[in-house]
Amino acid sequence: MSNQNALLPKIQSLVQSFDFASISKDRRETLQPLIGFIQLKSDQHQEIRLNLICTHNSRRSHLSQVWAQTAAHHYGIQNVFCYSGGTEATALYPKIAETLAESGFKITKLSKGNNPVYAIKFAGNQAPIIGFSKTYDDDFNPENEFAAIMTCSQADGGCPFIAGAEQRIAITYEDPKAFDDSVQQTEKYHERSLQIATEMFYVFSQIKK
Repeated sequence: MSNQNALLPKIQSLVQSFDFASISKDRRETLQPLIGFIQLKSDQHQEIRLNLICTHNSRRSHLSQVWAQTAAHHYGIQNVFCYSGGTEATALYPKIAETLAESGFKITKLSKGNNPVYAIKFAGNQAPIIGFSKTYDDDFNPENEFAAIMTCSQADGGCPFIAGAEQRIAITYEDPKAFDDSVQQTEKYHERSLQIATEMFYVFSQIKK
């Protein structure tokens, strides 16, 4: 990849530390349907739309959206569009923006209020990801021809039908919210972000162009 398209330096450095061997056999099997969906769309030269869904669209779904879009760019997989949503809208939790910033993303807060909008930039010449909390069927998200990736068990169990989804894939993560206001909060948010990042980069590393 040319320098013009390279990830921002701190992100690039972090990516080089990812250890795909740390992903268990069971977890690789969990990720395989997503690999299959992306590969099929890529082979057919179709747009690849991923809607990462969690209950409140505040933590795990945003981390998954951002790292998946970044991984697609890193591996040069074309026409990948990553979205996120919840079964209800709340706000992108500030600790998520802080965790991404510490990983090297350039975060710009575009609006204030109860549900602020963030621009999340991962490469110098790429449009930023727009991050804010919304329902999975918000007008900002695709209406159809997308994979619904359920990133939390509560949303997976509580939302059995996602209108417009071509495929529904459960890739659930533990909620770092459990450590809010604890001395472990920063550590646990980074730990969850790193797990999601490693898995999303593994997924896109498997795509044959």
